[in-house]
Amino acid sequence: MAMQAARRANVRLPPEVNRILYVRNLPYKITAEEMYDIFGKYGALRQIRIGTTTDTKGTAYVVYEDIFDAKNACDHLSGFNVCNRYLVVLYYNPNRQFKKRDAEKKQAQLDNMKAKFGVSTDNKK
Repeated sequence: MAMQAARRANVRLPPEVNRILYVRNLPYKITAEEMYDIFGKYGALRQIRIGTTTDTKGTAYVVYEDIFDAKNACDHLSGFNVCNRYLVVLYYNPNRQFKKRDAEKKQAQLDNMKAKFGVSTDNKK
């Protein structure tokens, strides 16, 4: 065990690796117990959040205690078949998740400013 800990101390992970995994293409009927069975094989889990709304059904966030366990799970479970569906397991990237929402918010602010100052960008000739 001490040898394994020493080996992990010398490993340099890529910057996108973190202990939160984003899982897509889950069966809609999957339970939390089944998720813990699948992902718990790769290390201690802190939390699993399964999407329940129409926009988030079929997705989940899996949080591991250790970053190396998350990397191992991501490597082994990406493409894993669950109920005839192949899982897509990615590292959680908050910048990518909120990029669309931020773009919509900025567009709304821009439209408000245009209306406030009477600026039109329609190219009518």
